[in-house]
Amino acid sequence: MEFIETLISGLSIGSTYAMIALGYTMVYGIAKMLNFAHGDVIMVGGYMIFLTMTALGNPVVGLVAAIIFCTLLGITIEKVAYKPLRGASPLAVLITAIGMSYLLQSMAQMIFGSAPKMVIVADFGNLKLGSLSVPVYTLITLGCSVVIMVILSLFVKYTKVGRAMIAVSEDRGAAQLMGINVNGIITITFAIGSALAAFAGFFMLMKSPSLSNTLGAMPGIKAFTAAVIGGIGSIPGAMVGGILMGVVEAFSLHVPAVAPYTDAIEFIILIVILLVKPTGILGKVRREKV
Repeated sequence: MEFIETLISGLSIGSTYAMIALGYTMVYGIAKMLNFAHGDVIMVGGYMIFLTMTALGNPVVGLVAAIIFCTLLGITIEKVAYKPLRGASPLAVLITAIGMSYLLQSMAQMIFGSAPKMVIVADFGNLKLGSLSVPVYTLITLGCSVVIMVILSLFVKYTKVGRAMIAVSEDRGAAQLMGINVNGIITITFAIGSALAAFAGFFMLMKSPSLSNTLGAMPGIKAFTAAVIGGIGSIPGAMVGGILMGVVEAFSLHVPAVAPYTDAIEFIILIVILLVKPTGILGKVRREKV
């Protein structure tokens, strides 16, 4: 039973990483850039939930407010920081993304201070099935994540905007010649990724109610690692990588002798997988035009 509880906990953690990883993988797949400020959008969403909960005390309203604000923030970041660098070198875009990350962290620290805030989103208790005891928030996180992944996959595969995303991802120049608004598609991608970051922030606060300006820093790095492991640019790959990272983390933390080295183990797995399959588990080799 203890094994099953740890496995369910790992699936919950992994599904949260997968949601964050989707933001990385979609932006990279379409805009061909790494948005390292993505983890800090989670933190901003957390503070929006904190403000809404303090004023109204309703977690659902807090989640909706966080989704709206993070979506607008993602669009603003793309318009202000990344769009002017559309034709710039990847290094310039990367440095800008890192700078945006530190900017968001610093602004949050100036506004809310450096002391952690406590945000009790909701206490759902535990679900007991015989001798098995599972926190209800774990099941909620896992269930919501699966639903979100399915909806996003269907959206990309069957809607006009989703097919346009695939076209831009495959060949931006050809997509533009076919009449697709490339800048608009990239903006929509940032909006979707930022909305997913708000969901991730909500689920993270359900698990741990402590909120600070570095809330999304390490989860953002781990989610990026998950995206690379699964195959960055692949939506199913983000899910697979996130679940793998979460399960490894849960079982590592469960073993006292290994727990202090959990982060190192996760990054070692990244190195091993990239040595065996450089494109990631579900990644595909892309042919570059000459």
